[in-house]
Amino acid sequence: MKLDALLETRDLAEVANAAKAAESIGFDAVWGPETGNDPLLAMALIAEHTNRVRLGTQVLIAFPRSPMVTAYGAWDLARLSHGRFILGLGTQVKGHIERRYGVKWESPVARMREYIESLRAIFRCWSEGNNKLSYQGKFYSFSLMTPFFAPKPHQYGNIPIYVAGVNRAICRMAGELCDGFHAHPFHSPAYLREIVLPEIEAGLKQAGRKREDFAIASGAFVITGDSPEEIKQARERVRQQIAFYASTRTYRIVMETHGWGEVTDRLHAKAAVGDWQGMAREITDEMLEVFAVTGSFEEIGAKLKERYKGLLDRVSLYMPFRPGQQDERWRKLCAQFNT
Repeated sequence: MKLDALLETRDLAEVANAAKAAESIGFDAVWGPETGNDPLLAMALIAEHTNRVRLGTQVLIAFPRSPMVTAYGAWDLARLSHGRFILGLGTQVKGHIERRYGVKWESPVARMREYIESLRAIFRCWSEGNNKLSYQGKFYSFSLMTPFFAPKPHQYGNIPIYVAGVNRAICRMAGELCDGFHAHPFHSPAYLREIVLPEIEAGLKQAGRKREDFAIASGAFVITGDSPEEIKQARERVRQQIAFYASTRTYRIVMETHGWGEVTDRLHAKAAVGDWQGMAREITDEMLEVFAVTGSFEEIGAKLKERYKGLLDRVSLYMPFRPGQQDERWRKLCAQFNT
């Protein structure tokens, strides 16, 4: 199991130094989210200013972008990073796709399947340098590539693709088509063991692949601090974050794994009226124990290894790495995983 870092990428002026520090401290990979900016811009800075660490999007929202647009960006990043770039894709949820991105939401798993298949077809065309592009699907079709618009082939054309998801169908599709899967940070070991892993294994079997050919990555909610007061404050922050995620009906399956499906319904109703404090009160201490890891910074490494043994290949803490803040602790934690 490798320990990765989640970088805060909203301020591009800070990305290069943060990436260099993360590499020096010993993280195996750094991930950049798509929250308030385009993560591909941050990836370019990370690729330019590091030499060893892997880098990837966690996640790039696929549907607002044509696969061709995504392919150009990924191709350049693979070349710039000398093959260290991982393209992590996500569907987002209906409300954001339609109301924030202004794109039609339809058949997300079937559409993501075609998205990935068409990316592979584009990468294959560019790798072979023959300008013969042919992909025909219901949602995406590509049949034109001329020398003027084709990037130069390079040796890193087999770009790893991860996909993020929560529900069964996309887990199975990931096992069939992808190189890895980003499990949502809102998870439990039971959910990973009972829902995610069996579906991924089924997809791998269908594609004739082995589990060793596939990576499962996720962030972990961690409750830690140097004093009882700091731990209490961290507990309430995590409680609020879990309430936010658990209010999303698409993620109901995580709560249902533990018999708490009706809590999602109550959380969704409270989110609709902005009752954020009321939402947090729905998350009990028992739920926190299920969805988060609690302990001192010195204990967290061993607890993560025990919790995710056989479940995750890559783990990060659900908190952005910021250079200059607890660097020595991060260094010791990385040494537990990455040496």
